[in-house]
Amino acid sequence: MAFTMNLYYTGTDGAARKFAEEMESSGTAGAIRQRPGNLAYRYFQPLDDPETVLLIDSWADQEALDAHHASPAMDTIAQLRDKYNLHMRAERYVTDDAGMPDRDAAFIRS
Repeated sequence: MAFTMNLYYTGTDGAARKFAEEMESSGTAGAIRQRPGNLAYRYFQPLDDPETVLLIDSWADQEALDAHHASPAMDTIAQLRDKYNLHMRAERYVTDDAGMPDRDAAFIRS
């Protein structure tokens, strides 16, 4: 079953944005996007909180995320979180493919 993790990275003085920029420029984020089972790995910044960056991280199943957690990329991520002194919170959402087409389609503009 596919699911999405929303990971909020919060720091000070632009640290969260610098973290996300280094994840991208170093190729770490791109390599994670290529991992088997990764469906999405994108950073966003909330307009009302410039000290937080949101990572939307989607996976095909728990096994794919477990393999990612066991990969060397996690060491890189941990080092960068320490470098930028970031704090995190996480939310997990399970994909509801059944409800979207019928109930929500009228509200989605393509």
